[in-house]
Amino acid sequence: MIATSFTPFASLAGGALIGLAAVALMLFQGRIAGISGVVSRLLPPERDGQTSGRVAMVLGLVLAPLAYAALVGVWPVPQVSVAMPVLAAAGLLVGFGSVWGNGCTSGHGICGLSRLSLRSLIAVATFMTTAIATVFVVRHLL
Repeated sequence: MIATSFTPFASLAGGALIGLAAVALMLFQGRIAGISGVVSRLLPPERDGQTSGRVAMVLGLVLAPLAYAALVGVWPVPQVSVAMPVLAAAGLLVGFGSVWGNGCTSGHGICGLSRLSLRSLIAVATFMTTAIATVFVVRHLL
């Protein structure tokens, strides 16, 4: 069995910050904080006056580990136990899925469910079922 670190306080704080940011973006700009939508509108940039906000959001995602290291004093070390081709294929599948599903887990799971969107409920149920099945197969059958 693969052990997973259980970090309830860090997870609660992170979830609260993500929720607060999603609410603030919806409240002040009427925008949904889905990462796939933000990134897809950056490449190529849409001419709607929102490019700087999108760049700030992506920079925040990239710079977050630096802020964590500055606050905690330890650099977060990701542990990836698969080969790079598998990781690249997984990334492509996630990208394809977010385009096909009209949004990613952050857009549907955080923003869509909070707005009681039926489409988001179905998407999240699909994400979760697929994730549970994948973990079961990888950990118990392979």
